[in-house]
Amino acid sequence: MNTDNKKRLLWMSVGIIIVTIVLDQIIKIAVKTNMYYGESIRITDWFYIAFIENKGMAFGMQVMPKAVQTLARLVFSGFIVWYILLLVRANFKKGYIACVSLIFAGAVGNIIDSIFYGVLFSESTRTSIATLVPLGEGYAGWLYGKVVDMFYFPLFEFNWPSWMPFVGGEHFIFFSPVFNLADAAISCGTIAILLFYSHSFGKSFALFKKDGQAK
Repeated sequence: MNTDNKKRLLWMSVGIIIVTIVLDQIIKIAVKTNMYYGESIRITDWFYIAFIENKGMAFGMQVMPKAVQTLARLVFSGFIVWYILLLVRANFKKGYIACVSLIFAGAVGNIIDSIFYGVLFSESTRTSIATLVPLGEGYAGWLYGKVVDMFYFPLFEFNWPSWMPFVGGEHFIFFSPVFNLADAAISCGTIAILLFYSHSFGKSFALFKKDGQAK
């Protein structure tokens, strides 16, 4: 029975990871090969498909050179795989494993862009739509691909009163970042852990000690 539950947890995790990565890549490739860079499609007043690319991590952040950042993501992803296996082996909470699986899937989704998109696609510009090209004839080298973003949710916007210090008179948009499904998976997994599984997160560190003793 214990073994069966571990198998179910493992397959649940694998399923979440595969579905998230496949959907993320389908959306990114569809946007990149059908839209001009900077093009925006209005779905509603508060939801747009807005095609941009970035060199960084979630929501466009970049804190280190691109190649180093991509390699660091690979190392981080390898750690999460090991972490998920420890959680499954320990029959950890299903919800917590699902959250960690989402974070892993999101990280891998953006890693794929960084590693492969530069060598597989021509450059996206405001006047030309990207196409698949022979391997190595793309817009950048291995590890230097740009991450495709497209979801834009300007839920509401207003101008700050002129009397307010620092921001007076400036235009404010909530929510202004443009992101992709991989970013959303990372954010949702992280927020769910903070809100519902903070105790489980702390408890999971005991697994590293047990794993070290087992070796």
